[in-house]
Amino acid sequence: MAEPGSTVIKNHAAFIWSVADLLRGDYKQSEYGKVILPLTVIRRLDCVLEPTKKKVLAAHAKFGDRPEILQAAVGGLPFYNTSPLLTLERVLDDANNIADQLRSYLAGFSAAARDVLDKFEFDTQITRLDRANLLYLVVSKFCDPAVDLHPERVSNLEMGYLYEELIRRFAELSNETAGEHFTPREVIRLMVDLLLTDEAELHKPGILKTMLDPACGTGGMLSIADQRLRELNPDAKLKVYGQELNAESYAVCMSDMMIKGQDGEIVFGNSFSEDGFDGERFDYLLANPPFGVEWKKVADPVRKEHERDGFAGRFGAGLPRINDGSFLFLQHMISKMKRPAQGGTRLAIVFNGSPLFTGAAGSGESEIRRWIIENDWLEAVVALPDQLFYNTGIATYFWIVTNRKSAERRGKVQLIDARKYFTKMRKSLGEKRKEIAPEQIAKIVRLHGDCTERENVKIFPNESFGFLRITVERPLRLRWEVTEETRTAFKVHPKIAKLSPEIRSTLSVGLDRWGDEVVTDATLARKRVVELLSGAGQRGKPLQDTVLSALSVRDPNAPPVVDDKGNIEPDPELRDYENVPLPATPVTFEADVTARLSTIEYRTAVQDYLEAEVLPYVPDAWVDQEKTKIGYEIPLTRHFYKYTPPRPLAEIDAEIKQLEVEIHSLIREATE
Repeated sequence: MAEPGSTVIKNHAAFIWSVADLLRGDYKQSEYGKVILPLTVIRRLDCVLEPTKKKVLAAHAKFGDRPEILQAAVGGLPFYNTSPLLTLERVLDDANNIADQLRSYLAGFSAAARDVLDKFEFDTQITRLDRANLLYLVVSKFCDPAVDLHPERVSNLEMGYLYEELIRRFAELSNETAGEHFTPREVIRLMVDLLLTDEAELHKPGILKTMLDPACGTGGMLSIADQRLRELNPDAKLKVYGQELNAESYAVCMSDMMIKGQDGEIVFGNSFSEDGFDGERFDYLLANPPFGVEWKKVADPVRKEHERDGFAGRFGAGLPRINDGSFLFLQHMISKMKRPAQGGTRLAIVFNGSPLFTGAAGSGESEIRRWIIENDWLEAVVALPDQLFYNTGIATYFWIVTNRKSAERRGKVQLIDARKYFTKMRKSLGEKRKEIAPEQIAKIVRLHGDCTERENVKIFPNESFGFLRITVERPLRLRWEVTEETRTAFKVHPKIAKLSPEIRSTLSVGLDRWGDEVVTDATLARKRVVELLSGAGQRGKPLQDTVLSALSVRDPNAPPVVDDKGNIEPDPELRDYENVPLPATPVTFEADVTARLSTIEYRTAVQDYLEAEVLPYVPDAWVDQEKTKIGYEIPLTRHFYKYTPPRPLAEIDAEIKQLEVEIHSLIREATE
């Protein structure tokens, strides 16, 4: 049997891809797959169905369009064709009406197969090829004996490898959008190995596992996971599930599964608003969701689900900002994890750097991180090299999340810096200029499996990623006086400007009477302002506050301003925020953090920080406990940062002088 990369598969792929020579000029390179991929599917289905064609037609004539009977006639396959006269080769018999003949033949396919071709929008390509006088030539190419895709010539497994080779070539030609639907194979292999290689249960005879990819694209992750599991245990079976929003990617994924006879289910639609697997749970999940894509189109159903009682919905932990739905995917995946009592689940997801730290304490992103870490689900974060993907050169990260951590990992998170594990590609593909070699994949997987601290591996307790965001206040200290500046502030204030000219003139005379008096007592200042306004027939606390504000000047030597209840008023301009590390005690998730913030441990941590880091410099400061929030972030790059001291000034100075000498020498040569 041919293996991936074998000469047999490459020769088949090369011949099929030679159709591109016919398309050149009428199609862009990035459009070749719109013709080649669906026709490869049609040719394969045609070859598979050929031996049972008469049996299917007889069953159709006797029982009509009854899928269960027709599927039995083709040996239980999920597809069949009831076109009475036509096969793909017979379509060529009427060259003058080939478009109608081909459409008639395709209409005979079962609903699932027609759905795939509809998602490919292949009917549009039939029209386009026919107008360019290419349809007969292209179909003839696929009916060439060299494209013999009968099962006895090319097995399902080999056909899968062949089709994936075509998908890869298609993705590379259309690399400007490939990253949205196609993940580089070595990146998937690393992700799958991180999920599977330490799973002892997978080596059991006849083991059956399930896997979901909620953003499955062309199905590459599911295919490689299935392949990898067979490598680990030829007797194991993986049933795969996926959901995809892009119609063409969905068609590629579905056709790949049909071609290989792979066990599983792919659903078309948006995972957020149309959960294709509502209530179902899986052994493994993995995904490479699009980076930084807004979820405005599905905001209403997402918010509605978020607002359900507690965590009845998938998004109970929080909502990320509208322009990045990455954390929605992770919450969706966590909702599909099996309960620990049922064996639990492991999942892996590709993120950019934003989910590590975006969002202040109490924000949706921070609350989602808190929920995951405090539930002890985050096992590891792996920093990958940049320039790995087709449509972006940014840094990326794997998050490994599970609700069945091994004993030595409980209460901890492993950070792995794998940014140096790459090889430069001889030829870049879009933004992809680097790849991870097989031996480098093995090293990264070993770093994860060993779970031992070293230069590029750090292990921290869960609570080390949390912090208390405290609000540090300082007293508002003011004096009130009439100066040129405060007069101007008084005149231009919008509320004063709305008063009539007569009232403004009377108030101005009142300011003259205020004179040079400087008031530092807030009660006395308000008394003066009441008198000022009364003289102009004005009253009311809002207007009093307006005048007091206009006439006030900040004075660090003035006494603190107090409110009506005797409480010191804080100065918004002096307000500061500090992050206080969480107390070094294990924490568990609570949806309401109020009770935790009031505990002795948390209040002591805040007070200790205040006394050590704040009061020595600003003795009048205090913490507004009501504003304290719990936040979580994962500062991975900071933990692996290495300080590089600048070069000595003498060395830099010597280099500059040497450059000056060289420049003068070049100028002399140019002018002589």
